[in-house]
Amino acid sequence: PSTSSVLPLKSSKSPPSVSPGIQRRHTLPASEVRPLNTQDAISVFEIEREAFISVSGECPLHLDEVRHFLTLCPELSMGWFEEGRLVAFIIGSLWDQDRLTTEALTLHKPCGSTVHIHVLAVHRTFRQQGKGPILMWRYLQYLRCLPNVRRAVLMCEDFLIPFYRKSGFKVLGRCAITVANLTFTEMWYPISGHAYMRRNTGCV
Repeated sequence: PSTSSVLPLKSSKSPPSVSPGIQRRHTLPASEVRPLNTQDAISVFEIEREAFISVSGECPLHLDEVRHFLTLCPELSMGWFEEGRLVAFIIGSLWDQDRLTTEALTLHKPCGSTVHIHVLAVHRTFRQQGKGPILMWRYLQYLRCLPNVRRAVLMCEDFLIPFYRKSGFKVLGRCAITVANLTFTEMWYPISGHAYMRRNTGCV
């Protein structure tokens, strides 16, 4: 479907027969990107479960793990909302080693300088619209605002390597982590230019 079929465009002019006050009955923004919180956990998990179980049979994060990271480090998450509805998200945590280990799946290391990106997922009705790459780009730019972050890492199945390469990630090698019978490739992205980015991207 075309983008306009799921993202209604708001006209700058109200129909002459309807006053602006009656026309706009809600205050939800048409599009909003913000950090997630524990109240978003169920919506996050529903999107993730559909996206991953249908492909690999496994979820990167179970519901209790989603709540765990959104409690410990909500500032390392990002959700894209349309009319108040979550349509895409990223969840990350801090890690303090050069490579990922099994502990990285459940731990948040507050003193770490590496952001471990656990999951990026898009709601099924909003796929094939470029939302995944756009959200990842915004997330990586946001990480430049965090003074202690030096790189981002993730693990993915091999068929996703081209997707993450387009976002600027480079292959580190085979990941030490396996889940059931799945194996992964570890990829990384350098986070640099903090001072410049803070002056020029509206970082808070």
